[in-house]
Amino acid sequence: MPLSEHEQRLLDQIEQALYAEDPKWANTVRISDPRSHYRRRLIKASVGFALGVVLLMVGVVINLIPLGVGGFVVMLAACLWGLSSWKRMNGFGGDSAPAPGAPAPGKQARRGNRGTFMERMEERWRRRHDER
Repeated sequence: MPLSEHEQRLLDQIEQALYAEDPKWANTVRISDPRSHYRRRLIKASVGFALGVVLLMVGVVINLIPLGVGGFVVMLAACLWGLSSWKRMNGFGGDSAPAPGAPAPGKQARRGNRGTFMERMEERWRRRHDER
């Protein structure tokens, strides 16, 4: 739905006030793509994973078990962090959770407008009862 002229003027005024108040921040926010943020996190997670591998190998070579375990924990944490960033960067994981009663996005497309399992069972029961 397009904005009315009044709403568009208000939005322009807010934008101009933002640029006047803090032009550096406004310019950074305007040109930055959220995917670039997740891409940076993914690169940091890759570096963390490599650091964890190095710590794990050093712990194994010098026979220092806590260092090896620490390296494994760093690898695991970096892998989970990178995976969450990759999912958000590609749109698989949304930041907002679905409503408590709402079905998952994939299930809704597959199910269509048929309703929940219990609603379908109740409808079948009503049809069976009406046929008699």
